Amino acid sequence: MSVLGVDLGGTKVALRLEPATGAGAGPVHSVFPWPATGGATADLAALAAAVAALRRATADDSVTAVGVAVPAALDASGRVRGWPNRPTWQGLDLVRELADLWPGAELRLADDGDLAALAESGAAGCPDLVHFGVGTGVGGGIVLGGVLFPGTARGSCEVGHVIVDRAGERCDCGRHGCVQSVASGRAVLRRAARRLGRDVAFAELREAWRGAEPWARETVGEGAAALAAAVVSLCELVRPRLVTVGGGFAAGLPGYVEEVAHRARQLERPEGPEIHLRPAALGALSSLDGALLLARGAAPSARCG
Repeated sequence: MSVLGVDLGGTKVALRLEPATGAGAGPVHSVFPWPATGGATADLAALAAAVAALRRATADDSVTAVGVAVPAALDASGRVRGWPNRPTWQGLDLVRELADLWPGAELRLADDGDLAALAESGAAGCPDLVHFGVGTGVGGGIVLGGVLFPGTARGSCEVGHVIVDRAGERCDCGRHGCVQSVASGRAVLRRAARRLGRDVAFAELREAWRGAEPWARETVGEGAAALAAAVVSLCELVRPRLVTVGGGFAAGLPGYVEEVAHRARQLERPEGPEIHLRPAALGALSSLDGALLLARGAAPSARCG
């Protein structure tokens, strides 16, 4: 039985096909960026092309289960209620569109942050864990006793919308001060652009961060401080054994997680919980690994189609 994991990211999509045991072939990976223009129609066409290319490369039409990590908010029928990174997906019947790409396969969808947390919990061998994924946005989840909290029946755990500054910047969700509005890759690059008076690409920010240039250290440090505040707040509530920080933005900045840990230590109180924070074991691939767990039936599915 071949299974496929799909991570629908804010700026790119990652797929991994795992052939049936004994098939003699290893996993096959594919990554592509979302089109810059064309809206949902262009996005779905790019996804369909990637799926077709994967099939040609592997000559494998035996995919029986597909797990999809979804950052968008869906209603009970599988339609997109909102996704700030891809606003043209509003109202899209995502379950139907995805099911059409894999006829006959069992399709399972779940929140990307929840899946990332489950994957990190398994990789760390830690049943009580809080995970933050810092990429285009900020996602993540909580695992307690090896089980997702609060559980898919009650909705995903939106750690990116923990409020860290009531007077802070406007978040993509519409309110002010969410950790995502300060710490996400998109938010950090926006602040860098304001500081320098021009657009700043991630590659430039990364090199300036490595070189300890003041503007980069200050800009990234503000996001790290906001994330540290969210970490400490959640640890006060759920007392996890471990906090992991991953995602493409965090993984792409050497020493970023150490900066967050330093800022978190400054916020600890003597009688408070002991915080153990480290980089995600799976780096920027936590959600993709979680999608594969979902495809294998090892993670709870939010919706099936």
